[in-house]
Amino acid sequence: MFHLRPRFHWFLSFCCFWSMLSRIGAAWSGCRRMGNFTSTAGPSTACVQYVQELVSQNCVVIFSKTTCPYCKMAKKVFNEIGASYKVIELDEHNDGRRLQEALVQMTGARTVPRVFVNGNCIGGGSDTKQLHQQGKLRPLVEQCAPCCSSAEGSGSGHEPAK
Repeated sequence: MFHLRPRFHWFLSFCCFWSMLSRIGAAWSGCRRMGNFTSTAGPSTACVQYVQELVSQNCVVIFSKTTCPYCKMAKKVFNEIGASYKVIELDEHNDGRRLQEALVQMTGARTVPRVFVNGNCIGGGSDTKQLHQQGKLRPLVEQCAPCCSSAEGSGSGHEPAK
């Protein structure tokens, strides 16, 4: 029994050390921006800030996945009305999973697309199409500040994965 005690203490020390390394790793990870890491308290905070920044700097932002038919439907609606939009393809983005978790935290929904107009989440693809059919989408886009309604990204709105 005496020989088990040093082994147990070694095992306990190893577990504490591993736990400490895990916490340090979580503190230094975050959403990548321009190829660098942001250093924040946790990855969800960095990603929420990144999403908020994108949404505040662009009139229309679509968080999408390349193979999703509802995402294609939302993009098609904005193409039909000639609106500029920014697309973040989560399945091509280095931090797509973390961004999607941030979107869940912010909007309460996991599904894509998550469409933001003038700083507000209007929902997904079906919601976007319904607003368009009701004649309510174009007025929302037209309310955007002049800085956000530039022709930049008009049509495709695709941002390359980072």
